[in-house]
Amino acid sequence: MHVPAWLALALILLVALGLRLWGTKQGLPYIYNIDEAGHFVPKAVAMFSGDLNPHYFVNPPALTYVLHIVFALWLGGTHAVQREYARDPAAVFEVARMTVALFSVASVWLLYAFAARLLGRSIALLACAIEAVAFLAVFYGHFALNDAFTLAPLTLSLLGSAGIVRKGRLRDYAIAGIGLGLGCASKYTAGIAIVPLIAAVAIRYLDSPRDGARRALAGIALASGCAIGAFLLANPYALLDFKRFHSDLVHQSNLAEEAQGKLGAPKESGIVYYLWSFTWGLGWAPSLAALGGAITIWRREARLGWLLVLAPVLFLAFMGLQDRYFGRWLLPIFPIVCVLAAYFIVTLISRAAAWLQGILPARTAAISAICTAVAVIAATLVQGALYSIHSDIVLSRADTRNLTRDWMVAHVPRGAKIVLEPVVPNAWVAQRGALAQTGPSADRWTKYLALRSVIAPDGSLSLATGHRVALEDYETTLSPALIGWYERLGYCWVITGSTESGRVFADPHAAPQAIAYYRALAREAQVAYHVSPYASDSRPVPFSVDWTFDYYPLAYERPGPEMTVYRLRGGACRP
Repeated sequence: MHVPAWLALALILLVALGLRLWGTKQGLPYIYNIDEAGHFVPKAVAMFSGDLNPHYFVNPPALTYVLHIVFALWLGGTHAVQREYARDPAAVFEVARMTVALFSVASVWLLYAFAARLLGRSIALLACAIEAVAFLAVFYGHFALNDAFTLAPLTLSLLGSAGIVRKGRLRDYAIAGIGLGLGCASKYTAGIAIVPLIAAVAIRYLDSPRDGARRALAGIALASGCAIGAFLLANPYALLDFKRFHSDLVHQSNLAEEAQGKLGAPKESGIVYYLWSFTWGLGWAPSLAALGGAITIWRREARLGWLLVLAPVLFLAFMGLQDRYFGRWLLPIFPIVCVLAAYFIVTLISRAAAWLQGILPARTAAISAICTAVAVIAATLVQGALYSIHSDIVLSRADTRNLTRDWMVAHVPRGAKIVLEPVVPNAWVAQRGALAQTGPSADRWTKYLALRSVIAPDGSLSLATGHRVALEDYETTLSPALIGWYERLGYCWVITGSTESGRVFADPHAAPQAIAYYRALAREAQVAYHVSPYASDSRPVPFSVDWTFDYYPLAYERPGPEMTVYRLRGGACRP
């Protein structure tokens, strides 16, 4: 019986679940994450129209199909889902977020199973505790996105690979293959799980050279068949609509290889950026321990080094050489990194206990060893736990954009002409905020077509009919001349968000006219309302493609950007 281990695991899973469910209603009824708003939930709902082809493969559709099934079971079938989405889409998104949270917790349990099979229960418990509180895993466990969701099938594949090393049963090959296929159908970068699988097959072959070749070939065939079958089960239109699948896959690859096109994006090496992301996304102590674990396991058990060390190294090299990078893209190697960290820490604690036994009386040595273990484990987990709890507190509070809208409903007349930066979804200006009901007839205010303005070389302005500026190029449309343009057309209210202006000031040479625009706006217009996401005694956080949107720094008090509502005073806007 291993009752203490199971009790400890149950406690870890409860903590993981609580951290991921706390704050899942953030932003509702509005969906401020552009990927969450456009990728999985709307496509899962659209499938109730009768076509199960997602017609979109830039992100693989496994999560879309899972949500489609969950919506059907939870909300009661086709008409009920469509009716609920039209009436209250926030409720549908909340169900989707809880689904992802549960899969994220399941990945923690699978990590325990994987590490216990490979290295023992002590290491397994610590590994899943590290992932349970890791900031990036917790934060993205709150959203209907595939980042945290993918950890479940990916870790299932690792569990199968561990079984291949320890037992070599055919069912272990099948589990590894199924996890690999489902992982790739959830997020393409989950394909990194093939590296531990290949390493496991090689280890099993070297351990049994006499009959290893025949068994290895049978296992590889089974794992390959299961991987392909699982991938097509979760992504059937990769075959049925191969032309679209191939086109979107090439498009996704090209996007990753493009230079960072967004203002304010990091310009340093991708590898350096990812190594930095480990220090906060996982934590300093676990990251350094993982490095120590990689070195230690390679020296002590080289064959397991091939299984655990090679995949993170190859992943960092491949992803770091791409031209776009975000902290959350590290998540596919978190399970392995957590195991390496736990391996090193448990090894360190064991050596410390042995050293204490050699210099202290038995009772004193035992007490000292326990205290040392508690202190080391606490030091390993404290950063992730602190920042994850802080993030949940932040997410549980009203978003600055919701507060801004509430103020505008009370103070800006219905039908007023407003200039609104692309920091909110279209539903934000709707009469009742219904996500699925937008358009001029449903709008509470008349919104300026901010992404259709064109600035001529002489500084004159016009509206380009049928032309739309890309979202990431919004700042290039800004100029001080716009303020007079707004006033002449009667757009007297200008609403700005720091997620847009912050990009400009982070990269001032890229859009100097935009900087002049924001300064002129602050100088010439009256601030009617302002709300900040930061605590009153904290300094604003410089713009970051990660921290501006995941609220990692402790300076944050609530989610959202700094929002300012300006009242123009010239032209048709004169009081």
